[in-house]
Amino acid sequence: MIQAISPAQLQALLRERPDTVLLDVREDDEVALCALPGHRHIPMNLIPLRHNELPDDVPIVLYCHHGIRSLNSARYLAEAGFDDLYNLSGGIDAWARDIDPEMARY
Repeated sequence: MIQAISPAQLQALLRERPDTVLLDVREDDEVALCALPGHRHIPMNLIPLRHNELPDDVPIVLYCHHGIRSLNSARYLAEAGFDDLYNLSGGIDAWARDIDPEMARY
């Protein structure tokens, strides 16, 4: 099951579970503009080829710009057998707005 997670909830999860994987599914040029600290980057189109690089024993929070691509990627991972999946509501744009106003936005 894919759970929606707000930026504030994600901040709390990262304090509680620092081993949480932050999976950025945006394109390279988007990641170059801004990214969450400690993220892992696998563009959405490469998830089917590279999902075996992800651990299946820790929470995985997927994010993109606004949350649509990451939700679709999370659905793919759920079908592939991953359990502890979250989608960042509003994407990195919501994180920048609500948590890190110094972060670049686009």
